[in-house]
Amino acid sequence: MLTLPDFPWDSLAPVKERASAFSDPSFDGSAGHGIVDLSVGTPVDPTPAVVREALAAAADAPGYPQTYGTPDLREAVAAWFARRRGVPDLDPDGVLPTIGSKELVAWLPLLLGLGPGDVVAHPRVAYPTYDVGARLAGADPVPVDAITALGPLTRSTTPKLLWLNTPSNPTGRVLGIEHLAKGVRWARQHDVVVASDECYAELDWRERTDDAEPPTTPSVLDPRVSAGSPEGLLCVYSLSKQSSLAGYRAAFVAGDPRLVARLLEVRKHAGMMMAWPVQRAMVAALGDDAHVSEQKSRYAARRAALLPALERFGLRVEDSEAGLYLWATADEPGRTTVERLAERGVLVAPGDFYGSASRNHVRVAITATDERVDAAVRRLA
Repeated sequence: MLTLPDFPWDSLAPVKERASAFSDPSFDGSAGHGIVDLSVGTPVDPTPAVVREALAAAADAPGYPQTYGTPDLREAVAAWFARRRGVPDLDPDGVLPTIGSKELVAWLPLLLGLGPGDVVAHPRVAYPTYDVGARLAGADPVPVDAITALGPLTRSTTPKLLWLNTPSNPTGRVLGIEHLAKGVRWARQHDVVVASDECYAELDWRERTDDAEPPTTPSVLDPRVSAGSPEGLLCVYSLSKQSSLAGYRAAFVAGDPRLVARLLEVRKHAGMMMAWPVQRAMVAALGDDAHVSEQKSRYAARRAALLPALERFGLRVEDSEAGLYLWATADEPGRTTVERLAERGVLVAPGDFYGSASRNHVRVAITATDERVDAAVRRLA
C-alpha cells in the first residue's frame, strides 16, 4: 500500500483558528480583527484583463484539446524563454503544457518510468511534492544539500532524477550560472535527468549589476549552463505567480525534446490535457510583459513593508533573494514562532513543512492584499 506523509497544512488548523480569533480594540478598523494569512502563497490580485479576454474568446470549446498544446502556444513559450530567460534557441518541440506545475512535479518520476529501487534526489530544504512524487512512483526520495552528499556512487545509489529548485521555495535562494552548470555536467556524466523547478524566476529581488543579463533568474536551459544543448534537462514553470493564474492551472515543462516526447506519450494515454481556453489564455499571458512587471511591483511593495516589520518582531530574514516568500528565523523552533505570530493574528508556515533541516525557520508569504499586509505590519510593530 502506498504510504504518503500527512498533508502539512492540515496541522495548521488549530493555529489558524487561533489567529482567526484575533481582536484588539487598540487597533483601528480591520487592522485589529481577524487573520492575516501569510502561510500559503496564493495570488490575491485580479487576473490580468488581457488573459481573461483571451479565455473568454475561447470559451466555445466543444472539442478535445491537444495534449501537446497548440503550435503557437509552444512557440510562445520558446519566445518567452528567448526574451526573458536568455535561452535563444529553445525547440518548440521540447515544450509541453501541464495542468499546473504541481501535477508535473508529483508525477514526473512515474512519467519518466522510475520505480522501486530508483533514487530521486532533491534539495534538503524543499517543496514537499518532490518527495511525494518519488513515493508515488515507488522510488526512493533522497534529500541532499549538494551532489557530494550522495557519497560514493554505485549503480543503486546514483539518482535517476535530480531536482533543482531555483529560486527556492521556501528559502528564496537563487542558484547561479556556475552552480547550475556544475550540476548539469555532473548529471550528464552519470546519465541523470535534471529537472529544474523555476516557477518564481520573474520575481527576482536582487539588485541588477549587468544590463546584458536576462531580467530573470538563471535557467538550467541557459546556454551558459547547458553548453547549448537541452539534453537530459527539463525546466518546470508556472504562470500562477507572475500572472495571478493559480486558478487556471497554467504551466509547462520545457527542455530535451526526447524527454518531452516520452512525457507526451504517457500523458496522451492518461488524458492529461490542458483545457483549450486555458491554452489560449497562456498564449496571451506569455506575450504580454507589462502585466508581469505590474504584478512584480505589487509584490515588491508588500515585501518592502513586511521585511522590516518581521525584523522588528525579532526575526532574521535569510536568503529570500527571489520569489514570494521571506525565509526567517528567531533561533527557536519554527512552531514556537508560528504560535507567537498567531497571537498577533498573523499565520505563517513552519519551516518543518520543508524538511527537518529547517525546523527553526518560518516561511512568510508576501501574497496577501495590501490591506492585510498593512494590518500585519501594524500588529508586528
